[in-house]
Amino acid sequence: MTGKALFDDWPERYEQWFATPLGRLVRETEGRLILEMLDPGWGEDILDAGCGTGVFTLDCLAAGARVTGLDISEPMLALATEKTAGYPFDAVQGDMLALPFADRTFDKAVSVTAIEFIADARKAVDELFRVTKPGGLVVVGTLNSLSPWATRRRAKTERGQSHVLEAAFFRSSEDLLALRQEKGIAKSCVHFLKDDPPERALEIERARQAQELDTGAFVAAQWMKPR
Repeated sequence: MTGKALFDDWPERYEQWFATPLGRLVRETEGRLILEMLDPGWGEDILDAGCGTGVFTLDCLAAGARVTGLDISEPMLALATEKTAGYPFDAVQGDMLALPFADRTFDKAVSVTAIEFIADARKAVDELFRVTKPGGLVVVGTLNSLSPWATRRRAKTERGQSHVLEAAFFRSSEDLLALRQEKGIAKSCVHFLKDDPPERALEIERARQAQELDTGAFVAAQWMKPR
């Protein structure tokens, strides 16, 4: 199944998962890290590449930014457009490996849980840099190869169990930072596990983030484009 076909069938299930107690915790934890690293500002033009149904797009819009959401899946974009009604949001169907925008179009660019489905992550990140203005930030979040979550997902694949991430490319902080020559920073989050009691998840998260562990289920890298 192609990436486009996969995601065309996924919007409702994607939304339903983020509405579960575990999904809400994951979304809130990942969202805080993305906001910290991207720091969206009032009136900024931001590209959200691989925006999906707009789960994280709304955070940028709420901060007063104007957002262009790009995704390969039209059904994903349709739901994102519905959710962002009333905000300055433009939906564009396209491929992250060949962004349909001119050089230096956006103040900042972000991509959250999209490069898992792209083998040539370096090219995707290069494209984000190309369309970002000098001095702007590029932030990429992905699923961490060092996490127990990734270990469990790989085990499911090895057992022949079908799941949406069976063909995903998991990457570590080091893998992400190696995609560019510029010096960047990387942080991970979602240190709680799927089976941890929800009422203890935030306590676990705070403790493990304080230890600056790099084994959270989610990892994000931030770079500044040279002026």
